[in-house]
Amino acid sequence: MNPLFRRVALLITTFAPVALATAQTMDHRQMHGMTPPSQSRTPIPLLTDADRAAVYDAPGGHVVHDSALNSLFVINQLEWQGAGDGHAVSWDAKGWVGGDIDRLWLRSEGERAKGNTEKAEVQALWGHAISPWWDVVAGMRQDFKPGDSQSWAALGLQGMALYNFEAEATLFVGEGGQTAARLEGDYDILLSNRLVLQPTAEANVYGKNDPQRRIGSGLANTEVGVRLRYEIRREFAPYVGVTWNRAYGQTAEYARDEGEDRNEVRWVLGVRLWF
Repeated sequence: MNPLFRRVALLITTFAPVALATAQTMDHRQMHGMTPPSQSRTPIPLLTDADRAAVYDAPGGHVVHDSALNSLFVINQLEWQGAGDGHAVSWDAKGWVGGDIDRLWLRSEGERAKGNTEKAEVQALWGHAISPWWDVVAGMRQDFKPGDSQSWAALGLQGMALYNFEAEATLFVGEGGQTAARLEGDYDILLSNRLVLQPTAEANVYGKNDPQRRIGSGLANTEVGVRLRYEIRREFAPYVGVTWNRAYGQTAEYARDEGEDRNEVRWVLGVRLWF
């Protein structure tokens, strides 16, 4: 073997084990230019019975629900409606004030046509949450039009079901033994972050005929609509849409006697507002 190669092999066999042992015992922090701390960290003391008692002791109980007073008012529909026999202005608004369990709910809807208020009502309801998504409501409803003013006692259920489908079902008992029920629902379909398509539906049922207010017993009327809104902000969203209004039974007969259309399609233009 070449003498030079022999010397190189001898050096490798002599110093390689020493270098390997040094590398294995070298501190990882020294490899990155760091020096070990001069003193070790203070160990975490063991938990004592006094520590556990301090954590779980709650003489007043745990406060689960927020007691802050909050509020929200939404004008879902403030719109101009155009049809073959003229146009109308209608509104549908609701709001609440209270906490996360008990709230005072306010609802109002109505319509003006040809310079006259065709229908107008206000509801004041106390709502109590029975689940994260549902409230029981009870209170009063006051009708101003059509006909003379009429008061109702109200009891209902409202909430959200089936993937953000908002629903309301309310029973009413009015003066003179009149009874009624109203079912409402709407659903927001997000086409984009700002563009929302909203189908809506409403149905009204009455227990007996009321000629003064042109209302018949049974299913009186329905309204099905779809509105496309653009949310410039969540609090301000103009929209366009179309609705289909239909009267049934004796209610349709009253409408025919007054020369009104019992089956009507209306184009709508409006704005949705939050406060």
